Amino acid sequence: MESAVQPNTQEPSREKAPKMKKDKFTWWQSLIILAVTLAICISAGYYISDQFLWNKQADQLDKQLDYYKEQVNEEPNDPKLRVQLGYTYYLKGDDSAAIKEYQTAKSLDKNYFDAYLNLSIVYDKEKRYDDALQMAIKAVKISPRDYKGQLLKGRSYRKLKMYDKATAALQEAYRLKNGNTDVIYEAGLVAEGQGKKKEAEQLFKETLSFDPTYKPALKALDRLNSKNK
Repeated sequence: MESAVQPNTQEPSREKAPKMKKDKFTWWQSLIILAVTLAICISAGYYISDQFLWNKQADQLDKQLDYYKEQVNEEPNDPKLRVQLGYTYYLKGDDSAAIKEYQTAKSLDKNYFDAYLNLSIVYDKEKRYDDALQMAIKAVKISPRDYKGQLLKGRSYRKLKMYDKATAALQEAYRLKNGNTDVIYEAGLVAEGQGKKKEAEQLFKETLSFDPTYKPALKALDRLNSKNK
């Protein structure tokens, strides 16, 4: 910021010296006040933005929940609506209600792929790995060309420490969805679980070659590096 006072080529008189000193003080004081005000505004902005966004997200989920509840009440035998309602419960952290809706969807249509897929996801979150595996296996049988079922199979096998079967499932998932970051990352976790650190590191780096912002792979590399120290 430039001072509004123009440079004076003449030597200032003693009478004007105090005034110039005062102007200089005022200029610096203004900068300090501006900096402090800006800092306060930014801090307040972050706080308000954070609170507003979180509240907005919660409000949206509540509205979404009410909407799908109404839809299910109008069409209780629609498995798609049941899964959408269950997924909303899942996002809100109510796993029991989510499972109930997914199971209802499954009973309405025994071949409804999304019901089994979502049950596998929520069972995995609940650490019910055997149940998660069974739902993933069923999903693969219903839709063998959808890579997501194979991916969830691989994840469940990994968590059950059945690494050979996990690798086979993930290889099939990769064949169906070449270059998928979730599949490559999961393969890295299998290698890490087997103690193959170099292979795991290579797979995590390959994941990042497709998506440099893939946070799980970044965290995995940090974890491996910390173990090597």
